[in-house]
Amino acid sequence: MSAGGGRAFAWQVFPPMPTCRVYGTVAHQDGHLLVLGGCGRAGLPLDTAETLDMASHTWLALAPLPTARAGAAAVVLGKQVLVVGGVDEVQSPVAAVEAFLMDEGRWERRATLPQAAMGVATVERDGMVYALGGMGPDTAPQAQVRVYEPRRDCWLSLPSMPTPCYGASTFLHGNKIYVLGSWTKLPRSLRMRDKRADFVVGSLGGHIVAIGGLGNQPCPLGSVESFSLARRRWEALPAMPTARCSCSSLQAGPRLFVIGGVAQGPSQAVEALCLRDGV
Repeated sequence: MSAGGGRAFAWQVFPPMPTCRVYGTVAHQDGHLLVLGGCGRAGLPLDTAETLDMASHTWLALAPLPTARAGAAAVVLGKQVLVVGGVDEVQSPVAAVEAFLMDEGRWERRATLPQAAMGVATVERDGMVYALGGMGPDTAPQAQVRVYEPRRDCWLSLPSMPTPCYGASTFLHGNKIYVLGSWTKLPRSLRMRDKRADFVVGSLGGHIVAIGGLGNQPCPLGSVESFSLARRRWEALPAMPTARCSCSSLQAGPRLFVIGGVAQGPSQAVEALCLRDGV
């Protein structure tokens, strides 16, 4: 069902993270929002791991990541959260793969990626983790596709993608993995209301939503807009409580979480764009 107009959406503000960060890695597991790594005020990757209990709205510190990193990928495997790739303190891609065991509160190292990479896209299917694309030390986008088998703790190579990509979006539909990393210029009538870069994009209630980012001014945008797939037009939505760019994001049911990023500096803000009840 398609939600109708900006009144169908509202922002929910959560307690701020204990640690401000940008390019953090986020995951949602069994009512907990995990925020892992990222870059802090000094601009260096963090090993800090924290979780928000969605029921009590309280933050808890977790065991630190064995490898400090920013811009890693994360995928939930049952009671584990697998963290893949990223970039280290000298701005080099890493091959490290580590798993956080939720029930035990500790980290375990896993088989490393065949090639170091940041900006890897990951998706889980039938207990297997697929890692697609990324960027290696040569800064060129990669076309590699790898699959991780948890029982054997190993990565296997699959046929490469036709188009190398970095920081792509992926989703699973049926038995196909879709990788989105290229753009087509649209007619002016279908362009966003505000020019923006480095923004969050997601899908809620039959709308594509664009949140925050950088426009023509030096400060981040707080504006939010949605493209109605039914009406084929952009509409204004309620503005972000905290204007930011370079945020991490996570889709969890009827919420699109916008986490950290840059406001005046690295941000602690955790906010979610939600569909109102009954929509």
